[in-house]
Amino acid sequence: MSNYHRYYKKGGIYFFTVVTYKRQKLFDNGRFIEMLRKSFRAVMEKRPFVLDAIVVLPDHLHCIWQLPAGDDDYSTRWMLIKKNISSALKSNKNHRGEKFVWQRRFWEHWLRDDKDWRCHMDYIHYNPVKHGYVNKPLNWKYGSFRQAVSKGLYVEHWGASAPSSIEGLHYE
Repeated sequence: MSNYHRYYKKGGIYFFTVVTYKRQKLFDNGRFIEMLRKSFRAVMEKRPFVLDAIVVLPDHLHCIWQLPAGDDDYSTRWMLIKKNISSALKSNKNHRGEKFVWQRRFWEHWLRDDKDWRCHMDYIHYNPVKHGYVNKPLNWKYGSFRQAVSKGLYVEHWGASAPSSIEGLHYE
């Protein structure tokens, strides 16, 4: 049994990794990507947060959220996002009545400072290149890299080679 304890900080900024059940390639088509977008929007309406960055790959996603001041409840938000998608899919269920869509848990990391935030932004945006889906982040359409470029956080050709900022980071 794991002795892992989640860290909750009101108004915190977090990096997340969420994985599909047994790494099934759920997000390998536009239909399921749109379901994920709708689920995020619905949850953000009821329980606001700022989505700083995201990348969606066929079997997992990474993102950075900023929670509102006075709020540390990212767990309920993830439960609702996952539930929205699971309820729309036909799937067998386990003994708890959960559909075989998501891994039961997710991984979170509280971002402590600007350097930590930047390293995780780089990790997110380089991830499709790391997995061999594209040769540079600009070519991956299921993520926030283009928005980050438009905000001046990156140049278009960034990520054609592995950035040194992500050496040693492994959140798969």
